Amino acid sequence: MNGLLETAQELAGAIQTGLTEREEKRVVCEVLICPPFTALSALHQQLGESSLKLGAQDMAVESSGAYTGEVSGLMLRNVGCRYVILGHSERRSYYGETDEVVAAKTASAYRDGLTPIVCVGETLEEREAGKTLEVIDRQVNAMLPSLPETDSKRQTLVIAYEPVWAIGTGKVATTEQAQEVHAHIRAQLAKALGDATAGKIRILYGGSMKPGNAKELLAQTDIDGGLIGGAALNANDFLAIVDSLPN
Repeated sequence: MNGLLETAQELAGAIQTGLTEREEKRVVCEVLICPPFTALSALHQQLGESSLKLGAQDMAVESSGAYTGEVSGLMLRNVGCRYVILGHSERRSYYGETDEVVAAKTASAYRDGLTPIVCVGETLEEREAGKTLEVIDRQVNAMLPSLPETDSKRQTLVIAYEPVWAIGTGKVATTEQAQEVHAHIRAQLAKALGDATAGKIRILYGGSMKPGNAKELLAQTDIDGGLIGGAALNANDFLAIVDSLPN
């Protein structure tokens, strides 16, 4: 929940310009921004046919109806969104979203033509208690039944591992810790969906990734990208993370 419309337009414009400048360097990655709901429509118009894609920070389970204050997936599609973040740790901790709610939203995202970015991760207490992988298993397994039946659609799923203790704290998991969890998620997906599908699903790291640590994190075998928080509020920092991608 950062920035008014003018701020969002300025930030998106700077990122868009930066990506255009990098086209000749053949940056092979997909880049999207997920601004507040109030900026989505204007940014859709601003971005036009740009390679910079648009996503939302959350969505409702329902498509329409008497749910005052909610925003549906169909509404998001209507203003240019193609992605939606679901189950962010702040939604889980501040608003009581359970694994079941996140699973229902995942099914709704597919129903409404959006690609879900499903967040999973443990708290500091859970990590210190040695329960990290147990928590990850529970969160991922709760979401898997909500996936479509066809492999091609399942492969579009994006999972973001965000250790809650590393969000906005300046702390970051070591590359070994991050890779361990990412590899565990990949193995979990392979067991449930098969190796081919698991290999296609993108798993992002979302715990205080920034220019100083992005290159090492993104070089890990099972880290396919980043879910960027604070560093995304500065266009230069965000573009520096894009530049950190392995060639």
